[in-house]
Order: sequence, then structure tokens, then C-alpha cells
Amino acid sequence: MTSHSARHRLYEDAFALLVGTLLVSTGINLYSRVGLLTGGTAGLSFLIHYLSGLPFGLVFFIVNLPFCYFSMRRMDVRFRRKSLIASALVAGFSMAHPYMVQYERLNLFYSAMLGGVLMGTGFVVLFRHDASLGGVNVVALFLQDRYGIRAGKLQMAVDSAVVLASLFIVKPIVLLASLAGAVTLNMVIALNHRPGRYTGA
Repeated sequence: MTSHSARHRLYEDAFALLVGTLLVSTGINLYSRVGLLTGGTAGLSFLIHYLSGLPFGLVFFIVNLPFCYFSMRRMDVRFRRKSLIASALVAGFSMAHPYMVQYERLNLFYSAMLGGVLMGTGFVVLFRHDASLGGVNVVALFLQDRYGIRAGKLQMAVDSAVVLASLFIVKPIVLLASLAGAVTLNMVIALNHRPGRYTGA
């Protein structure tokens, strides 16, 4: 985590939370429109959303609750507070996007890659301001800070496993596009969020 001397100011954190969650929720909206999947708790939320018809934002927030409990026990107060706000913002933006943005035509693979870039960039913005969206992100950041395990690589492995678990639910072409999106998302994180590269100053 960032040291006290390098902490961002309140308005910087607030703006970063808005930008990061807006990027992530836009990527989620693209995925939802074409029926794509992703990894982590978002992937589980997509599966429940597709199978039940429940709003993605509501499902995402509920699925993240156990990981919020983990963060309460393992992470500092600032991280917990900002992560909870970020999760709520993504849930809210995800429910608002369909009313704000309409797509006439979307290519499956282009949506997967663009959505992956948007979500990956959003995650990096949140990570650099000591926040996450709960779920695998919290565990990945904890292990990176404690043991030096790269967050991007760990999340890529988990995300790929979740997407592969959806093999019997989606068509092979959708699964292939979803895997491409998961790799893109985590490449963005792995290349742009490394210990020591960014100090938060």
C-alpha cells in the first residue's frame, strides 16, 4: 500500500474512484450486451445474471460481500472504505449504463478486447489509489504486498479458470472471445501495476 507521505489527496481519490469504476462498468456493459464472460467475482456474477435474469449490479454487490469481509480482516481502513465505495459505484453504474448508452451493433471479439482494456485500465486506476472491487482483486493485492506475487498473473490464472468453468453454459466462440478478453484485461494490469513502479506521489 502507499505510504502516508505519498497518499493522494481526498479529491484525487474521489476522482479516481469515479473514473476507475466508470471504466470498469463500461467494460462490464459491453460484455453484458454480447453475452461475454470474465473471471473472478464478476464472472460468477455474470453467470448468475445470465441464468437468473437478475440485474448484474445487484448480483455483483452480493457476490462481493464475503470478500469485503476478508478485506475488513486483512486490509487497512482506508483500503476497505474505498473498496466498498468502488464496489457500490460499479454496481450502480452497471445498472445505469443500459439507460444511458445504446449499441446498435457490437462485434464479439472487438467487444471482448475493448472491454478487457477498459476494465483493466479501470482496475489499475483503482489499485493506484489503494482501492479495488473486492473479490479476487483483494486477495491478489494482499498476496502481492505480502509475498511479492504479481497481482496480474494471479488474477489471470483465476480469471481463466472461472471462464473455463463456463464451458457448458456458453457457446465455444463466446468462450474463446471471453478468454481473449480475460487475457487482455490482465495483461493491462500486469504491465501497468508492478511493485515499486508507481509510488502514488
